[in-house]
Amino acid sequence: MVHDPLRSDGRPSGQVRVDDAEDEGQGGGDRVAKVLARAGVASRRDVERLIAAGRVALNGRVLTTPAVKVEPGDIVTVDGEPVADAEPARLFRYHKPVGLVTTHSDPKGRPTVFQALPEGLPRLISVGRLDLNSEGLLLLTNDGGLARALEQPQTGVIRRYRARAFGRTNQTRLDKLKDGITVEGVHYGSIEAKLDKAKEGAGGANLWITVTLAEGKNREVRRVLEALGLKVNRLIRLSYGPFALGALEPGEAEEVGPRVIREQLAQHIDPANLPKGERPQWRSPKRKPSAAALRRAAGTPPPRAGGEAADEAPKKKAYKAGWARPKPRKPGGAPRKAKAPGSSPAGGPTRGPGGPKPSASRPGSSPARRPAQRPGVGRGRRG
Repeated sequence: MVHDPLRSDGRPSGQVRVDDAEDEGQGGGDRVAKVLARAGVASRRDVERLIAAGRVALNGRVLTTPAVKVEPGDIVTVDGEPVADAEPARLFRYHKPVGLVTTHSDPKGRPTVFQALPEGLPRLISVGRLDLNSEGLLLLTNDGGLARALEQPQTGVIRRYRARAFGRTNQTRLDKLKDGITVEGVHYGSIEAKLDKAKEGAGGANLWITVTLAEGKNREVRRVLEALGLKVNRLIRLSYGPFALGALEPGEAEEVGPRVIREQLAQHIDPANLPKGERPQWRSPKRKPSAAALRRAAGTPPPRAGGEAADEAPKKKAYKAGWARPKPRKPGGAPRKAKAPGSSPAGGPTRGPGGPKPSASRPGSSPARRPAQRPGVGRGRRG
């Protein structure tokens, strides 16, 4: 759409009210909510709120109802700013940290997800939400129609969470969630919960539970586990549909490639809005090295227990080339005497070069003589 505030060609405004049309399928154009959602302004539900607040105008006329169609050449503005044509669908994986609100602006002034996103990203909307104290995978897209399709329970997109809770339960009780549960008048569908780990403590146990569901209603995991007597103190979303959190660090984002979008989400995207190409348009900035890695690169020793860095790293004892390390002496032992060259271990006589072999008798004793043999004794005759 090209913004032309002086348009005066006499053509009709292009507004076709669905209520007045004999058939919603007749006539050109799409509903204004769908157009703005595809342009990445907001989801269709949020567009309806914008219209109710008088912030959306079509060809200079403020809209009061979302039941309006936009035809080619019409000019749509939000807060006085023209809305550009829809771009091909894009999708991002984001690791939401604790302490951020999933909204563009918070009335209470709390920090939001979209304020904390890395630089260089287009205008995005979230696929579902994660509350203030939850963390993990949050999908972001510029296609409001795609966001709504993935959010709807009818789509049946699988969400997987890992919850740390305090209390006591067993796998038998968790298996009953497969039949659904009603909490405070709200019915939740089938939920698969697996008890991964339990560590007993004072007054209860610390549990790790993997929860898999397909509805994703507001605070569903926390409310269902609280109905079982468990208090959730940490909640991490591990995956959403075919997309996983992976190795993303808190606060990091990564764009999903166009080919993956075409293969995994084509049924949820308008064919005219499918992306082309193979590579993502946005590359995440290089991850900052940790403090330990920086110390290793600079050769700086690690900090001491008191918080101060050591002045010098401990040095190893240096030895001359070719020398062996001396063997440690036993405590209280007498030092060994150096051996004279050519001496035997026992201090006895030694054999000189070319000399006779020393006697095997004890030191100080005379060498033993062989008794003389008489002729004919001890020898046999042949023949």
